[in-house]
Amino acid sequence: MAGNSQRKGAVRKGTSKKGATVGSGGQRRRGLEGKGPTPRAEDRPYHKAHKQAKAAAKRAGSGSGTGSRGSGGRGGSSGGRRSKHSSEVVAGRNAVVEALRAEVPVTTMYVAGRIDADDRVREALATATSRGIPVLETPRGELDRLTDGAVHQGLAVQVPPYEYAHPRDLIDPEAPGIPLVVALDGITDPRNLGAIVRSVAAFGGHGVVVPERRSVGMTASAWKTSAGAAARVPVAMASNLTRALEDFRKAGFFILGLDMDGDVALPALDLAGEPLVIVTGSEGKGLSRLVRETCDQVVSIPMSSAVESLNAGVATGVVLYEIARQRSVG
Repeated sequence: MAGNSQRKGAVRKGTSKKGATVGSGGQRRRGLEGKGPTPRAEDRPYHKAHKQAKAAAKRAGSGSGTGSRGSGGRGGSSGGRRSKHSSEVVAGRNAVVEALRAEVPVTTMYVAGRIDADDRVREALATATSRGIPVLETPRGELDRLTDGAVHQGLAVQVPPYEYAHPRDLIDPEAPGIPLVVALDGITDPRNLGAIVRSVAAFGGHGVVVPERRSVGMTASAWKTSAGAAARVPVAMASNLTRALEDFRKAGFFILGLDMDGDVALPALDLAGEPLVIVTGSEGKGLSRLVRETCDQVVSIPMSSAVESLNAGVATGVVLYEIARQRSVG
């Protein structure tokens, strides 16, 4: 129709190409371009991993300061006591009950709403109530976040950072008996640390020293293995173990290294009656070079050829027993 033929755009010009007469502004071309690598889950604000990482960082920041050790807290150092680890959460019904039985200092207990209570839950609640530990009813989603997705079975407890003494605090002329301290060189298993703390308490020792680096700290696992002895035996942290041993030597202690390649067999030990620091090395590497050179004497434990070595906790217990035996008959 003539009228329609005059409408703009109704008739295609002979020189035009078939298709859109107006450009897309590059949108189609840009739509075909890649958007770069996919961000990590932790970097995506709405991803669960990002929220967990943010919550963990927040808890670590809030727990890095000086906190309460609970029962058995001991002396500090110049500039305040030091905490090597942030607070940790013990999750699971068995783990919580064992921690409470071992008198691990607990600040808070978290219980899921509408939890199916069994004997373990009832024991945990009764123990927490008798000790005045706050019990918080917590949604399961919040418990998942607090435990970083661990299998908590509706029950968890918070353990505060352990407050370490200073090595100089273990040099106490008024302490009863002949001074006896155990220092650990490269021990990384918390169960070994807990067992050593327990042996020190059993055989009249006065404390344990751990280095600040490349060493295990007093975690909830170490507390449990100590069976409550960590509430009575102070654990000190040394920024430099060799320097701390030199300080003990200046205070009149003899430094006794424990190594399977020792120069003296344990029964021939003649320093049992002196103030002692027993240094235990790791089961794999033994004593480090500088620590070994600092020792006044390095002793070994005679064993059957069928056994290559004892773990650090057992070996230290054997030496502590022999020293206590010699002191009792001396």
